Amino acid sequence: MNENQKNILLDIVRDAVNAAVGGQAIESPVSDDDDLNLECGCFVTLKNSDNLRGCLGQFTSDKPIIELISEIAQASASKDSRFSANPITGDELDELDVEISLLSPLKKTDNPLSLRLGIDGIYIVNGGRSGCFLPQVATEIGWNKEEFLSYCCSGKAGLSPNAWKDPDTEVFLFTAEIFGARFDDV
Repeated sequence: MNENQKNILLDIVRDAVNAAVGGQAIESPVSDDDDLNLECGCFVTLKNSDNLRGCLGQFTSDKPIIELISEIAQASASKDSRFSANPITGDELDELDVEISLLSPLKKTDNPLSLRLGIDGIYIVNGGRSGCFLPQVATEIGWNKEEFLSYCCSGKAGLSPNAWKDPDTEVFLFTAEIFGARFDDV
């Protein structure tokens, strides 16, 4: 995405978060820009002073990114179950940082340790349980590859920390184009 396209997506996220926090409906955005009409997965992360306030997404899409990003932003602001007891309020909107992650397709790997820290995200699946970490999580926290995989298994998927070594566990890698802004700068 070029800077103009990124700014359009950030504007859409701001409008969607405002609407979600205010309990308002918004129309799905449209564009004649081919890149904004690509179908790809995305995540929207909302933080307040480096404290996570919402982060949801999906790996695939059958709709244009310009439409999906609006839906995901609304969900991140209002439907992340980790924050249902303490939802984002209108008073904190200007304190939020917005981060968008546009995802590549998932690629299954037979060698989880082939992941590139800070470049590859992980999606781990075993027996109906799953968990994921975006690429930036490992470097933000300072994990090595084994820690990244183990914390995803135990903290996200509810599996044993070493489940990523189990032949019944599927590990997928993906990359992301990541960009963001302060909410009041969008």
